[in-house]
Amino acid sequence: MNKLFIIGLPRTGTTSISVALLDCGFKVAHTAYTKRAFELADVVSDAPCFCDYKELDQLFPRSKFVYLERSLEHWVPSMQMLLGKMLPELAPKTGYLNPVLKRVMNQTFAPFSTNNPLSKEHLEACYMRHEQQVMDFFAQREDFLRIDISHSNSLQTLLRFIGIEPLATTLFPHLNSGKQVDSWKGIKHPNKINSLSAGTEHRQFLDYRQLGLNR
Repeated sequence: MNKLFIIGLPRTGTTSISVALLDCGFKVAHTAYTKRAFELADVVSDAPCFCDYKELDQLFPRSKFVYLERSLEHWVPSMQMLLGKMLPELAPKTGYLNPVLKRVMNQTFAPFSTNNPLSKEHLEACYMRHEQQVMDFFAQREDFLRIDISHSNSLQTLLRFIGIEPLATTLFPHLNSGKQVDSWKGIKHPNKINSLSAGTEHRQFLDYRQLGLNR
């Protein structure tokens, strides 16, 4: 296996799965915005993976991909809370968020091209469109897994998928619950990879155009 990419949308458990894999010995980046972060990490979750999985599939052959699903009943209010906090800073020209994060959030949720970006109907449509696109792209592939981390056997299923025999009591940690949105910042672990890691090209973004991939 080259890399493991977690391609579930925000608020589907990307932080919980990232922390669980830290303790399994993997170097994990919860979001990765530079070329160096992708080089250092064994596992990358959240942005930009949920949007750029097709490009990552080309850049990192023999990698594996995990889609995280969550019931719309629980995902929609959680996403409304997160997007409501992020919305002012997602503006392409004035928002302060990382440009990679702004790009993938705007591409996936189109908050500035809809009358009510926080509406239940809009977010459900975004979720289902993303889900269908992922399922179509990875149809019949053995390097792809779909799990819901709320299911008691989901971590065991994941670990077997990546070649680790789990303990019978292995469960995902429950993080970023309620109104929490950034538990990852508080995690202290030697295997944690900085999303903005610098290399010989400093903090150069992973630019697909320079690598000959179409966006």
